[in-house]
Amino acid sequence: MKLNIKSQVPNTITLLNLFCGCIAAVFAFKLAFEMAFLFVCLGIFLDFFDGFFARLFRVSSPLGLQLDSLADMVTSGFVPGLVMYFMMKFSSGMSESSYFPFLGFIITMGSCYRLANFNIDTRQTDSFIGLPTPANALFIISLQLVKTNNIYTVELFTNQWFLLLITLFSAYILNAEIPLFSLKIKNFSLLKYKLQVGFLLFSIIMLAFLYYLAVPIIIISYILLSVFHNKLQKK
Repeated sequence: MKLNIKSQVPNTITLLNLFCGCIAAVFAFKLAFEMAFLFVCLGIFLDFFDGFFARLFRVSSPLGLQLDSLADMVTSGFVPGLVMYFMMKFSSGMSESSYFPFLGFIITMGSCYRLANFNIDTRQTDSFIGLPTPANALFIISLQLVKTNNIYTVELFTNQWFLLLITLFSAYILNAEIPLFSLKIKNFSLLKYKLQVGFLLFSIIMLAFLYYLAVPIIIISYILLSVFHNKLQKK
């Protein structure tokens, strides 16, 4: 009986991730993007811990793997696509009857392809190939928050063609054959995980000073640092 209860703990956490994604979508439809961002962050937080408890209780299963991707499809796939749809819809010069904003859902399609591919790709156990969907979701939604906050004025974020470029880049980087280092720290070896620890400290400092603007900077830095690290490893 205890084993059955333990086996359901990770799946329950995964379903809570899905629940957060559904709430985030509702807030996005209401144009309450800060609340949408909050619930996406909460969903990503839960997404981390479902795997943690699955390993802790040794109850990993094919069902859990599929369930995790389905939950991520909403929280980290549909929601960022929806936010990009609204960013394009309210971009400069966009008419009410335009179909252009629907191109924002290219992000959702790219996320779907990545999640399906991730389930059958045996290379992504200790690191990632392509940008994980949670990081991409934070990147996209944070752009809307940077745009709507008076602290920063980023005119490019109101340009439909620039937004389309970001959308295409997002779909590409999700599925690109680019190895990205994992932020999971399995023990307290500073020497072994100096890259991860250094990056986490950099992220905390950026968030403390730049708030929402820090998020896209952190994600882009993560990609560039991984590419640079890969080149050093090859040497």
